[in-house]
Order: sequence, then C-alpha cells, then structure tokens
Amino acid sequence: MHRIVLGLVIWFAASFINVSVADEAEKLHALFDAEWSSRLERNPLNATAIGAKGYDHRLPDVSPAAYAQFLAEDRAFLASLRAIDRSALGGDEQVNYDIFAYLLDARIAGAAYKPWRIPFLSDSGFHLALASSVETVPTSSVANYEAYIERLQKVGNYFDQQIANMQQGLDDGFSMPRDILPKIAPSFAAHADVKNAKDSAFYKPVAQMPDSIAPADKEQLRMKALKVVGEIVLPAYRRLNKFFKQAYMTTARSTLGAIKMPNGEAYYADRVKFYTTIDITPEQVHALGKAEVKRILDEMNAIIKEVGFKGDFSAFLEFLRTDPQFYADTPKDLLKEAAWISKRIDEKLPALFNKLPRTPYGVRAVPDEIAPNYTTGRYWRAIPGKRGGLFMVNTYALDKRPLYSLAALALHEGVPGHHLQNALAKEIQNVPDFRRNLYVNAFGEGWGLYSEKLGIEMGIYETPYEHFGRLSYEMWRAGRLVVDTGIHAMGWSRDEAVAFFMKNSALSVHNINTEVDRYISWPGQALAYKMGELKILELRARAEEALGQAFDVRMFHDAVLENGTLPLSLLEDKIDAYIEKTVSN
Repeated sequence: MHRIVLGLVIWFAASFINVSVADEAEKLHALFDAEWSSRLERNPLNATAIGAKGYDHRLPDVSPAAYAQFLAEDRAFLASLRAIDRSALGGDEQVNYDIFAYLLDARIAGAAYKPWRIPFLSDSGFHLALASSVETVPTSSVANYEAYIERLQKVGNYFDQQIANMQQGLDDGFSMPRDILPKIAPSFAAHADVKNAKDSAFYKPVAQMPDSIAPADKEQLRMKALKVVGEIVLPAYRRLNKFFKQAYMTTARSTLGAIKMPNGEAYYADRVKFYTTIDITPEQVHALGKAEVKRILDEMNAIIKEVGFKGDFSAFLEFLRTDPQFYADTPKDLLKEAAWISKRIDEKLPALFNKLPRTPYGVRAVPDEIAPNYTTGRYWRAIPGKRGGLFMVNTYALDKRPLYSLAALALHEGVPGHHLQNALAKEIQNVPDFRRNLYVNAFGEGWGLYSEKLGIEMGIYETPYEHFGRLSYEMWRAGRLVVDTGIHAMGWSRDEAVAFFMKNSALSVHNINTEVDRYISWPGQALAYKMGELKILELRARAEEALGQAFDVRMFHDAVLENGTLPLSLLEDKIDAYIEKTVSN
C-alpha cells in the first residue's frame, strides 16, 4: 500500500511540472489528500479513533522498512509542495501551504534520529495505546466486531515488531534511561498479568454487544474473540513484559540526558526546535527559565506574606504539602470538586470568547493501571459518536493531589484550555483534514498555560491558596525550562532535578518524582508550555497596545484559535494581520 501512495506522490510531482495550467490550489489539495491517505495507512489506530472507515481491522506496520518508506513519502510530499507556486495561492491556501510545510519539515527532521527505537514514555506507549483504543472501536454491527477481532489477530506480529525496534535501540545505545524503568514496568505488566481472557479489556467490547446483533452471531463472535484474546493478545503482552523485564531493564543505558546518546546533542537540539517551534538554544531556554522562576517566586512570597504565615518559603511549602485541609478524603470527593470547578468556569466563558465548541466534555478518574506513574491531570480528546472530551483527574495517592491546585488544572485541561481549543479545531470548516487533526505542542500547551492565567480574569481563584496553587503550576512550567535543559543538555542528575522543584514549587514529592521521570523520558516536550504561553502573552500585549480602547479580548481569542494549532511564527503572523485589520476598520 505504501508503494501505491509513493507512486501517487511521484505522479503528482510529475504532473506539477508538465501541466503548468493546472490550478495551484487544486494541486495543493490533491497533495493534502495523498498525505492524509498515507497518514491513515500509517496509523490505523488513529484512523479508527477519528472515525475514518476501512481501517478497523488493521494495526500499524512499525518495521524499519516501513519507517524508511514513510520518510521517502514525506520527502516526496515536500518536493511536490515546493513545486507549487505559493504566490499564486489565496490567503487561506497560503496558510494551508505554510502549515503543511512545517508539518513535513518537522517530520523529516525528526525521522533522521529513528525515534521508533523508543516507542514508549514514562506514562504512555504503544502497549497502552492499543489497550485504550478498545474504547474507540465501532460496535454497532457484526462487521464491526469481525474487523475488531481481525485487528486483534495481528497483535502478536505488531508487538514482535515493537520488541525488535526496542532491541535495536538497546544495540544502538538509543534507549530509555535505566534509572526510570522500574516505575514504568507496571504498565508493561498490567495486561500480561491477566489470566483469563474474559477478564481482559480486549474482550470487553465483545462482552457488551448491542441487542441489534442476533444471539447466534453474538455467541460466535464471543467464542472467536475469547480464542484470539487468549491465544494471541495476552501471550503477546506476556512476551513484551518478559522482554522488558529481562532484556530492556537490564541493558538500557545508564546515562540520563539525551545528549548522552549517540548524536545526542543534535537530537536534543531538534527536539527543542520541534517542541518550541522557534530557533532557540538549550542554553537560552535555561536562562529564560531561571528568569521566570525568579519572577514567579517573588509573587509567591507576596502571597505568603498576605496570609500571615509565620515561617520561610520552605516551611510554607511543607505546610501546603502536609495539612489535611488541602486534600480530598475520597476519590469521589476529588472528582466532585473538579466537576464543580469546571461548571463554574463554563459559566464565565461567554465573557471571553465569541465562539464556543459544540462538543461537551466530562470529568473522569485516571485508570488504576496507569495512575501511579501518571501525571496529575490530562485531557483526552473526544471520540466521535462515543463520548465528549475528558478532563482526566488522577485520584491515586489523594494526599498528593492538593485542592488548591485543582482550579488551575481544570482551566488547563478542560476549558478554556485543551478541550475548548481542541474541540474548536475539530469544528473548523473548509480546511484539509490534516489541519483539523494537527497538534502543535507549543501552541496547544502554551494555550493551556495561558488559560490558567485567564482564571484570574474569570474570578475562578477564590482564596490566596488557590492563587498560590496557580503560581505553583506556573512555577512548575517555568521550572521545566530549567530542568529539561538541565537534564538533557547540561548533565543534571535526577536528584538535582527533583531538588530544584522541591525548593521552588508546592508540588507534592510524588508529583515531582512523576514529572521528572516524564521529562527524562520525553526530551524537549516540557519546554512547549512556557514558551507557548510567553508568546501568547506577548501577542496579547501587542494587540492591547496597538488597539487601545478598540481591543476586545473575545476577538483576540477568536483570532488566536480560529486556525487551530499553529507554529508560533505563523500565530504571530495571524495576530499581526488581526491587529492591522482591526486598525483599518
């Protein structure tokens, strides 16, 4: 199939040269369609998640040969794009062109480092994605279930490919650091420990078939599913778990930072550029982070003075980490508080936004099997026809989940943060599919952090402690600039990273350890939040200064969000155009 796609790309490139009279916009969208078709072929799990038809029986090909083919396709796509006359396109099509160029450039640059050799992070990975994909499978017909069972039949080969890739990483010195692997190990063991196929998450969709399916068909499908889960899926997880424990954990690299891997300095520089979308060095990021930490620390000390606390900064942090008044008694209590805060935020949205998404969102607990090494909260995107978006709240270790930080978390993960931004992006009309499904970390995470600050304007923070919680979260993101670059470019140890957060933030010890493991496993990604937020704040200040009394925060927010996620340079161009248009009107 990938040869067919590559052939189409080459044909497109040839036609661009030979048919000069063809409309440039039509050629551009033909290229978009070819790339989108390729992307669905590459990741049928995601195709199922977004409701694309014809992929539910498949799993990705993750062999080195397949990745080489993907890179060849991307290079051909980029060559075809460069053959299009951008100047002949309209304004909206030029935006499409520029975003597509960014996407391809970033994928091609990243592919040089063969990241498929490390197919997991501290709290996620292919093994968990496969299990969670069960929630996305269509379940309305016999054909749906037959496709699902056919997919499960391919799990053994899929996992064997991933194991081979991980072994290649070990051989090359391109692996996760050994130091963080014990905490990751439970995620590999979770499904391997299931003894009975009927107890497996993979059997659940078949156990709950709709009444529209005939009893005889139900029985046949269940028998087939039990056989596949018991003889293919669970043994595949056991092979993976055995490999992880006996081979990966024992031979993974003993170093910590990305620069300690082969070609590590170039790899980390690429990750910094990818996640920030700007040209900046690790050293510059580190210095910026230290400046932000100092500014936020001054604001935190002002709140300590405001509440009349008798003690220094570290004593106040210990008070916040240990006083029972700041913690929920039960998981349900924590979820209720999160839901209540979320509804209070909903009420305030019309004052800050003209356009709101149609897709709703809910509040749910992080699943038990991943909660111990999972972050405090996260957004899970909506599944069309199944459910809305989800503000996921970690209810594991309640004494490490402070209530004073919950408002900032809700603003970031729910609305006006990730859910509002993501849902609006899905609802954009008359744009190619890749635009609706693009996520640029610096934009999306920067918007999430900016949304926490919007909580001040919305009146969401009701106590000094909640304001301190917001500042602690901002300190958390500013500290990431220091810690991520410290670990991956400057030789910091894990203990140094933990000590930095212990000294400067009110995060619990458990959260700090979980977060540091995340930064170690995911070089550069933690930089996206603060870098993106700083750019959005800079652009808002620019618009306020230029427009004066004509500045309307709702119009500004619409201008930021109307194109979905963008690289920061393109966002800046769009806001400058919005300012110019508003001035001229």
